[in-house]
Amino acid sequence: MDNSSSKSIRKFWLVLSVTINLGFLGVFKYYNFFVNSFADELHLLGVQVHPATLNIILPIGISFYTFHGLSYVIDIYKERIKPERNFIDYSVFVCFFPLLVAGPIERATHLLPQIKKERHFKYLNIVDGLRQILWGLFQKVVIADNCAEYANMVFNKSGAYSGSTHVIGAVLFAFQIYCDFSGYSNIALGTARLLGIELLRNFAFPYFSRDIAEFWRRWHISLTTWFRDYLYIPLGGSRGGLWLKIRNIFIIFLISGFWHGANWTFIIWGALNALYFLPLMLLNRNRNNIETIAQGKYFPSLSEFFSMLLTFGLTVFAWIFFRAKTVADAFKYISETFSRSLFTNPLLPKISLIILLIGFIIIEWLGRESAYAIEKTALSWHRSARWIGYYILIILIFLFSGSEQQFIYFQF
Repeated sequence: MDNSSSKSIRKFWLVLSVTINLGFLGVFKYYNFFVNSFADELHLLGVQVHPATLNIILPIGISFYTFHGLSYVIDIYKERIKPERNFIDYSVFVCFFPLLVAGPIERATHLLPQIKKERHFKYLNIVDGLRQILWGLFQKVVIADNCAEYANMVFNKSGAYSGSTHVIGAVLFAFQIYCDFSGYSNIALGTARLLGIELLRNFAFPYFSRDIAEFWRRWHISLTTWFRDYLYIPLGGSRGGLWLKIRNIFIIFLISGFWHGANWTFIIWGALNALYFLPLMLLNRNRNNIETIAQGKYFPSLSEFFSMLLTFGLTVFAWIFFRAKTVADAFKYISETFSRSLFTNPLLPKISLIILLIGFIIIEWLGRESAYAIEKTALSWHRSARWIGYYILIILIFLFSGSEQQFIYFQF
């Protein structure tokens, strides 16, 4: 592509590369979904077919390193970077182990220059990296894994529990997926910092968002910006007419849902978020909340608090489709939630989890203007207090680590 003087030849190599990359992803991740969906449609028409499906294991992290490779090729086509001639440097870019399994989705323009330059030991980088790893571990094994035990109990046997218990189950799944994925990202960023590499930030306290647009600027940032730069803007973004804007929003969110998994539940989850986002875009309010909520203050205003609560509620409702195994299971869960039992006493989680969750939310709130919750909070303390804080986190990890749960995003 770089050696081609003709634009048509450059485009040929781009299309070929994108097709091959997406082809691998399509075969391994989506082939069975499309075949089975087609068979189901024929069954509705009275035609019985028995499609041949693939019994293969999904390669670990395929969705992430496929997008790494795509961004590299597209950036070369757009002449943002030159092709990397050193095979080792390119391989490190694609397979850099901290981010290989679950991101963040890196750009060649950001990561390759760091790989190529000489790096030196920096004590403060090591300290900061270890601090971020510690916080990520706490998020994962203390908060996420304990929330998972309750959420799995409710979602796996939803018919046995009241609607009020369903609400708590959905809320705890929201914290599970956030702390699970954000925890992994913090571990990945901290590990990379030990090696002198700065990865892209992936989370910015999304549950403190005041609208869905702000939520998506703060949740899985590397994926959101990837879709914005490589799909949404090339499609025309928000520059066209009304129907073009609506089309582009739905394309982005539906593909985002489909990227997460070959299941109609993920597609509905994406469509729901598109519906949430659409009024903000049409009213030109999608860029209203750029700054961190209650910046420089301890408490938000009343309107900010209720906006944050509404956004969290909408997000939790959408997570039901993300968590459910099938669309039928999701609607069953929702119908059981909004029943008379919604107003009964719920089955509460363990008191230790409630206390840990409240403490976690307070720490996140106090550190919301930092890159991660304890980045600056810990530094403002006296050294002895800081070390006491670290040891408390370590003790909590040993005492309250939940039953072992696989990282949710390992399946993507």
